[in-house]
Amino acid sequence: MDPLKIATFNINGIRARLPILLEWLDREAPDIVCLQELKATDLAFPIGDIRDAGYGAIWHGQTSWNGVAILAKGMEPLEIRRGLPGNEKDSHSRYLEAAAHGVIVGCLYLPNGNPQPGPKFDYKLAWFEKLIAHAASLYASGHPVVLAGDYNVVPTDEDIYNTRSWLKDALLQPESRECFQRLLDQGWTDALRAQFPDERIYTFWDYFRNHWKTNSGLRIDHLLLNAETTARLTNAGVDRWPRDLPHASDHAPTWVELDMGD
Repeated sequence: MDPLKIATFNINGIRARLPILLEWLDREAPDIVCLQELKATDLAFPIGDIRDAGYGAIWHGQTSWNGVAILAKGMEPLEIRRGLPGNEKDSHSRYLEAAAHGVIVGCLYLPNGNPQPGPKFDYKLAWFEKLIAHAASLYASGHPVVLAGDYNVVPTDEDIYNTRSWLKDALLQPESRECFQRLLDQGWTDALRAQFPDERIYTFWDYFRNHWKTNSGLRIDHLLLNAETTARLTNAGVDRWPRDLPHASDHAPTWVELDMGD
């Protein structure tokens, strides 16, 4: 049996990056994809193109901002929930959960939180608390679970090219890192770090100061695996080539491969 490939990709505008997304789907053929920052309404989601590429999908759009989707090759994902429990009044489209190919997948776009301190950072931390609470029940579900997405957290100083110009950024604040660590303390495996324990590996390079060309990146896109999924982990990585294309997203697809054989 071929390994099951699950990827997360902050597309940074699905209409603008649709050719890149379709080229990546064709070339890398992931089985499940979590997309963030659709920046499109539900009606504007390009489901026809996605289906023509061989994928079913569920999505939760929003005008101009946010938006998440889960794609599954050769099938329709079975939606479990949209939005986090206890967060029903939140107007932002940031969380989807579905079952596909024998795995439960949570697709998340955690708030950026800038500028901090202030209400946007408070919102980030409050949203994080709801994610931590829900993640505990997912971890203990007994099913293979992957929590994948743009967490907008640089877990450690080893996950950024240089902290100097980012010290005041919400992505590096002690409170953000402490929340991420509390997730890991539930038992979740940070798949990319497990695969590359001693290497600097990045998933995001902003558009400024030639950061892509100088590999001045950050690791903020993460796939967390519960115990049932960690036991199946065979590989993980970052597809850097889409970041090098014209009009690319500032993120690169990040993925895991799982052995789903009995």
